[in-house]
Amino acid sequence: MRVISIRLLRRFWEGHADAEGPLKAWYRTAGKAEWKSLQEVRGTYSAADGVPNRCGETLTVFNIGGNKYRLIARIRYEWRLINIRWVLTHREYEQGKWKE
Repeated sequence: MRVISIRLLRRFWEGHADAEGPLKAWYRTAGKAEWKSLQEVRGTYSAADGVPNRCGETLTVFNIGGNKYRLIARIRYEWRLINIRWVLTHREYEQGKWKE
């Protein structure tokens, strides 16, 4: 898969140093993956969820760092493309502003 973009990950771990290792690990794993569906994503990340946003897109939510952080991405399986939309703390995720 092609992951766009590591810049969001880097910005996040600059403010949350303990997230750097788990985010880099996710980036490496996702970049090597050949996922064709959410079911295949769950083969690697069993807790990954498909969550609709208010625009009608289904985004994939990954638990990062022992469920401390959330990485939210739009995955275009047919194009083998992952667009990282947000990386949030658990608390920020629960507020739900990312769904707008």
